[in-house]
Amino acid sequence: MQCVTLGTACGLTNYKFKVYHQLEEYFKARTEIDDKTLSHIASYFKLKKTKRNEFLLKEGEICKHFYFINKGCIRLFNVNKEGEEGTRYFHFEDAFGSALSSLINQRPAFEFMQTIEPSELLLINREDYFHLVETVPQFGFVYRQILELAYIKSQERIYCFQGLEAIEKVRWVLTNQTKLLTRLSNKMVASYLGLTPQTLSRLKSKL
Repeated sequence: MQCVTLGTACGLTNYKFKVYHQLEEYFKARTEIDDKTLSHIASYFKLKKTKRNEFLLKEGEICKHFYFINKGCIRLFNVNKEGEEGTRYFHFEDAFGSALSSLINQRPAFEFMQTIEPSELLLINREDYFHLVETVPQFGFVYRQILELAYIKSQERIYCFQGLEAIEKVRWVLTNQTKLLTRLSNKMVASYLGLTPQTLSRLKSKL
């Protein structure tokens, strides 16, 4: 009955619930946290909707935001002197993504950050992010998890890829990061694996 009476206000409440629900569930899955603290954390985030291939950061700019992905995908990549793209990582739904090095040390980024699908993001600026890290224990705990996971993933990729044949790289992706092959173009996946799109297409047909 209250929803009917309040009308628009109820609609706004439902909309807010949908926008922040994934973020709140992300924290609930990783730490003990109450609703009041979750609401406090969510109040620092703002909704940002992006188009396909929209840049969040360009090489040489200083990263000012951390993003939680409700929907879509963020790609981190650089471009060499020959104009060839090399992808470092993809962030999909229910994950945080940023150019961490630039965000932390506030120096120009050496890579681009781009939403490669129409995306719905929750962004928080650097000052607010580290304020929460310092003042909310659960947020600080999750931040450490993010750093640890980023380190593990970077090491895993470096050492798993060293010495692997091209077809073994594709098998590794099939086992560990299936979304790359089901949602992304051959060109982007190839830039992540260090292969040409033609080679990737040929190898996928053999598996």
